[in-house]
Amino acid sequence: MTDLQMDAMSPTVCPSRLMLDQIADKWSMLILAALRDGPLRFNAIKRRISGVTQKALTQCLRRLERNGIVERRVVTASPISVEYKITTLGRSLDGPFQALYLWKLEHLSEVEDARARYDKCAVSE
Repeated sequence: MTDLQMDAMSPTVCPSRLMLDQIADKWSMLILAALRDGPLRFNAIKRRISGVTQKALTQCLRRLERNGIVERRVVTASPISVEYKITTLGRSLDGPFQALYLWKLEHLSEVEDARARYDKCAVSE
C-alpha cells in the first residue's frame, strides 16, 4: 500500500472516513429507519430500536444533527418535548441505505454460509 493510500484511510487526512463512520454505524441506520415515516420524540425512537441505551441514542442523535442528517426541534406544547426528523440531506441517504438493504436480502444466505465455514475452521484450529 502506498503512502497516499495510507493517508486516504486516515480520518485526519480523509474527512469522509469520519463522516461515513458517523452515518453508517449500527445506531444511525436504525435511527434513520425509525424516523423514515416522520418526526418522533426521543422516547418513541428509543422504543422502536431494541437494545439502544439512552446514552448511545443521545450521542448518535447529536452526531446526526451535527452532520445535518437529522433536525432537533423543541416542541413548546405542554409538556415541552423534543422531536427529531430527517432533514433533506438525510433523505438523500434513502437510496444508498435501500441499496444496502436490498444487497443484504440478496446475499444473506451467502454471508451465513461464509460465517458457518469460518466458524467451523476457527473451532478446529
